[in-house]
Amino acid sequence: MSELVTLDAYGELTEPATLIIQRLLPGPVERVWAYLTESDLRRQWLAAGEMEMKVGSPFELVWRNDELTDSPGQRPPGFPDEHRMQSRITELDPPRKLAISWGSTGGVSFELEPQGKEVLLTVIHRRLPDRATMLNVSAGWHMHLDILVARAKGEEPQPFWNGWSRLKSEYDQRLPA
Repeated sequence: MSELVTLDAYGELTEPATLIIQRLLPGPVERVWAYLTESDLRRQWLAAGEMEMKVGSPFELVWRNDELTDSPGQRPPGFPDEHRMQSRITELDPPRKLAISWGSTGGVSFELEPQGKEVLLTVIHRRLPDRATMLNVSAGWHMHLDILVARAKGEEPQPFWNGWSRLKSEYDQRLPA
């Protein structure tokens, strides 16, 4: 994306099965890197899980989305209170790039680019298998990144599940059928 991103920037499909979404965060880059790689910080916006910072290292991500915000909002039917996923580090260039496998839905890379006192975070989720997964993943990344921005700025994030449900409907209108 060449245009300046805003906090409410929507992800976009760059290929039929690849989602790119960006956020501008307060720096420095090492601080944002810590939010990606340290379990205690990552669990505040995405999922917990200790990582050995080495290409090929396996790890487990553990989501507890009800714990991300003080009021989680209404969890949609069919979503458990905890979700676990096995992953592996596939690429590592601290503190600029981290790429990981993502269960059965391809891979995800996190790229950091310093921009003055801020850091541009680009998340690329590849090989999304179908539209239903694409809608869940798009709304998920959007809401998780909104929480990351709020946490990095010391602000209180909006309720996770209410935002996710709203965003899923919005992505349903935005993404090709």
